[in-house]
Amino acid sequence: MNYQPRLDDIHFILHDVLKAPAQLQALPSLADTDAELMRQVVDEAGKFTAQKIAPLQGVGDTIGCKFAGGKVTTPPGFKDAYQDFWQSGWPALACAPEDGGQGLPAVLEAVLFEMLSAANHGWTMAPGLLHGAYECIRHHGSEALKAQYLEKVASGEWLATMCLTEPHAGSDLGLVRTKALPQTDGSYRLSGTKIFISGGEHDLTDNIVHLVLARLPDAPAGPKGLSLFLAPKVLPDGTGNAIHCERIEEKMGLHGSPTCVMRFDWATGWLIGEPQRGLNAMFVMMNAARLHVGLQGIGLLEAAWQKADAYAKERRQMRAPKPTMSSTPDPIAEHPAMRRILATQRAWIDGGRVLAYRTAIELDIAKQHPDATRRHSAQLWCSLVTPVLKAAWTAQAFSGSSECLQVFGGHGYVREWGIEQIVRDARVSMIYEGTNEIQAIDLLVRKVLPDGGAGLSSLLLALCEGLDNRVPAHAQLGTQVAGLNQLTSALVEAAKADQELPYWVADDYLRALALTLLAWAWLQISAASQPESSSVNPARWTEPSEALRHWVLPEFGMRQHIIESRLGLRMCM
Repeated sequence: MNYQPRLDDIHFILHDVLKAPAQLQALPSLADTDAELMRQVVDEAGKFTAQKIAPLQGVGDTIGCKFAGGKVTTPPGFKDAYQDFWQSGWPALACAPEDGGQGLPAVLEAVLFEMLSAANHGWTMAPGLLHGAYECIRHHGSEALKAQYLEKVASGEWLATMCLTEPHAGSDLGLVRTKALPQTDGSYRLSGTKIFISGGEHDLTDNIVHLVLARLPDAPAGPKGLSLFLAPKVLPDGTGNAIHCERIEEKMGLHGSPTCVMRFDWATGWLIGEPQRGLNAMFVMMNAARLHVGLQGIGLLEAAWQKADAYAKERRQMRAPKPTMSSTPDPIAEHPAMRRILATQRAWIDGGRVLAYRTAIELDIAKQHPDATRRHSAQLWCSLVTPVLKAAWTAQAFSGSSECLQVFGGHGYVREWGIEQIVRDARVSMIYEGTNEIQAIDLLVRKVLPDGGAGLSSLLLALCEGLDNRVPAHAQLGTQVAGLNQLTSALVEAAKADQELPYWVADDYLRALALTLLAWAWLQISAASQPESSSVNPARWTEPSEALRHWVLPEFGMRQHIIESRLGLRMCM
């Protein structure tokens, strides 16, 4: 069974829950973005994904990418599908019209990439960095570089990479050794080796635009001494650059995406942005990538859930415990154990969509809203919620897809059904674009503690607007917000005496915030799915809402207990 986008669910969250068209029409460049246009784009994206990309999921895994003589050949069908993709205008969806883009909202791009990741994670790795590279070149590239490369990257005619990691330097970019020597013509020569480069070499496009972190001769040690360079596979005069793929990695999953070791043998490149401020330019790309990785988590979990749900409805095994017992075996979808697994994953998928789509909407609001206060609140939301989406939903993609595999029993452990591929593919999303531990540290140590928790407190206060504590779900959110605020205050004080302490509990803190945001997201879903306010069937949302209450949100108390124990506020049991 290939993945099929659940378009009704996506439209419900965009239009009924988030009221996306009304929010976006308040922005100058998106004033013409109405509900009809958004529905049309989403429907066409779903059709393209289901017909062109999903059928390649199996071949991408079983055949994978092949490496020979420095060249990479992608699996059968991948190149044709990619040519259709960029020539149909999908990479340019949210790019500016003056750069050859369509100027549509970022949330439509978010929906597209969620679908693509669900359909075929390996294939989707190829265009996954395009928009981040586009934003990086657009905001930091020289006029000459923009004239040469911006439109090609915006359209997707040329793919792009992000070359950070080196064999001795993983997440610690301050250890990067790749050299950049200035030339008299204004170019630079780059020398060094980069590893784990997704799409560093392939046959999907005629050119590949590499964005490379390197160090100038007079640069100081550490991350502040890094500069960013653009080094194309094919130079403007049509000759090949001195960039070589030495091998592709043999990986646990993502066999349809070439993960390359790249050698820059005094390759020609050009500076992007200012010297020794390469991370500033690169983080534009990385932040965009982190939201997309969060969307990968949602998409992969959706794909796993679809397979498990379909199997559970067909597989008959034993009788489910129920008042009227028959002698005929029931579909295992009627067994409480299976219903619990499936409803719990749906709670994470549906709530995650609300948060991810809202984050994409807030990205446009942060750039364009006429009210400076509203722009600030949007930026605050994106800053705090993006690491949560990346870490919590990729962790859930792996654990949740493993739970979905459990629905198949022994059949899930063999390749025939395709569920084991999703489990393997999902695992890497917890590692790349900054490991989930780094996301947690980024959230607590770099974003929450420096202002004494004021920014997070402001965001949480906004989540509590309109709560009625007589309603159990409202009271639950209020309790979680109060608990999180108390933990934040305690951590702010404790960190003054013990700077290491926040690092011990950062993962638990991020998870607690994720559960709080999830509780808020489901309040929005519940309000929008009431019979008087929506045309959807309220029963569709009932079982996942119950699963959230019984099986998901109780984890908040555990995380709270762990942090309080570390703080010394509670005796460890």
